Amino acid sequence: MKFRLKLLLLAMILILPCLAVAQEQDEPTIYVIKQGDTLWGLSERFIKDPRYWPNMWSKNSQITNPHVIYPGQKVRIFPDRLEFLPKDEGAAQPYKAPTAYQAAVAEPKVMAEIAKERTYSLRGSEGFILETGIKPAGIIVGINNNHNSAGDDDIVYTDIGRERGVKGGEKLSIFRKEGSVSHPVSNEILGDRITPLGTLQLTDIEKKTSRAIITRTYQEVTPGSYLLPVRENRQREIALKMPLRELKGYIVESYGGIVAISTGDIVYIDLGSMHGAEPGNMLYVVRDVTIDSSSTTGFTEKLPQELLGALVILETGNKTATALVVKSIDAIYKGDKLVSFPK
Repeated sequence: MKFRLKLLLLAMILILPCLAVAQEQDEPTIYVIKQGDTLWGLSERFIKDPRYWPNMWSKNSQITNPHVIYPGQKVRIFPDRLEFLPKDEGAAQPYKAPTAYQAAVAEPKVMAEIAKERTYSLRGSEGFILETGIKPAGIIVGINNNHNSAGDDDIVYTDIGRERGVKGGEKLSIFRKEGSVSHPVSNEILGDRITPLGTLQLTDIEKKTSRAIITRTYQEVTPGSYLLPVRENRQREIALKMPLRELKGYIVESYGGIVAISTGDIVYIDLGSMHGAEPGNMLYVVRDVTIDSSSTTGFTEKLPQELLGALVILETGNKTATALVVKSIDAIYKGDKLVSFPK
């Protein structure tokens, strides 16, 4: 009898810690979304699979709206999945320290420290659409010593003179016109795709012309380059910002005219300040899914859209904007749709 009792006690000693560990691993950690967090960032950080985020997006009712990437939302972290808490439940849940399992698979500092605010850099060389009706301030008509191209500290000549109200010392941005941009759906001409080349400063002013010195270049400058007034704060950090209204649009062109667009590429979209778009707004790239009608009979329901990635607006014009693709899970193309609130 004593021997059996000892066996029972030994079994309890061995089993109870295992049960405790299992219970500990099943108990989820509650993580509070910090400024700069993204769906794919959470997937990569906690699940070690950045491609998990479309799965999380589709299976959690709490992420039908991109506001979840902003501070305050809470998420349950399991070993194999992430679940967003309902809004009311998330507000009431206290922060819990990570379990031993979660500490092993997650970065130790992630849940103990506030994540740094994620920002995106506007360098000034991304380009934009010079919208229809906006005219350049002038044109470079020649380069000193009849050279075909110019760089830093070279002398150039412009068609800007005293008749245009300049006195000398003015700074202008230099651009190259790459061609007109038409809307992929309406075929409306939105303007000209413009590539920044650098900046110059006017020095000697004549009645209709002027001499200038190039103060900075991104690419070589050639005769015929456009001149526009320097826009202040072109180089700055841009933080994510909640859209003030629902935004829907299209990718209308890409930097350099590349066909297959992916993470890190610059694109131009048909949403500007007149539509409520602002720098820092994140938009999802989606594509309609169609089925072969010959293989179905009487099926008329609209299928869920395919989620391709996301982009962040860097700079807005009136009707268009320049944006950075921050995530692509499949190839993105000119004409793909943009939404601020995916469904």
